[in-house]
Amino acid sequence: MPSPELDARSPFRDEAREILAGDPARGLVILADHATNIVPAEYAGLGLPAGQLERHIGYDIGIDGLTRELARRTGAPAVLSRFSRLLIDPNRGDDDPTLIMRLSDGAVVPGNARIDAAERARRIGRFWRPYDEAVAAVIETAARASGVPPVILSLHSFTPVWRGVPRPWHAGILWDRDPRLPKLLHDALAADPALVVGDNEPYGGALSGDTMFRHATRRGLAHAILEVRQDLIADAAGILAWAERLARIMDDLAGRPDLHRVEHFGSDAGPVDPLPLPLAEAARPFEPPATAPA
Repeated sequence: MPSPELDARSPFRDEAREILAGDPARGLVILADHATNIVPAEYAGLGLPAGQLERHIGYDIGIDGLTRELARRTGAPAVLSRFSRLLIDPNRGDDDPTLIMRLSDGAVVPGNARIDAAERARRIGRFWRPYDEAVAAVIETAARASGVPPVILSLHSFTPVWRGVPRPWHAGILWDRDPRLPKLLHDALAADPALVVGDNEPYGGALSGDTMFRHATRRGLAHAILEVRQDLIADAAGILAWAERLARIMDDLAGRPDLHRVEHFGSDAGPVDPLPLPLAEAARPFEPPATAPA
């Protein structure tokens, strides 16, 4: 459950998470698990050589800017992480063996090499859990504000080349068993003949304990992970172009009543323990607010 002192209706920022309050009644919540590569000074850059935290192993390049611009254009609330995924990965379950990586894409992480149970618990309590609580708080605030389940969109980015092989996709939609938002989002993007859009590419979308599993699959919320190729959002022009494209699509999709229902589809990643979604009142037909200004 979210910390009682966290008010998701107002902008908030600390070392673990940032909330862009937006309008919780929009029916859409945007997440950025790997928004930054920040490592607190006492961790001394995890002992990594200069430049390593600037790589994709440290964060999802371009996603901080894309999340902020998409939230601004749609008026939707958003949650962004404020720490590097190498410190601890908020997109893993707290019992996942890859929660704190000792080796990432060929880079040894000295600051994680001899981590013990006490330090693992310290990072979970200081970074992982506060981010997790912020995600829960924003989703629950959105549900109470509209009286219906919100749609959840998680933004990530991927490298244009992996182990010497170019990746052909401009973007990819990752999903588990719930097809509602993924199919619509994929088709909307693929309608542009200039785009190659992956369906569970370049990664699969079923991962037990990840952010979407914890907060969307367990609650039966319509959700999708959108991966954008990093070179396409590496500068301001690319971020603006993708934010404009996604805002048009998400304003339309988030207004669909059929996406604002609790439906449980299970998971290819394993058993799902359903989690109830608190609503301010009995579920009612969704009435989307007026479109946010561009």
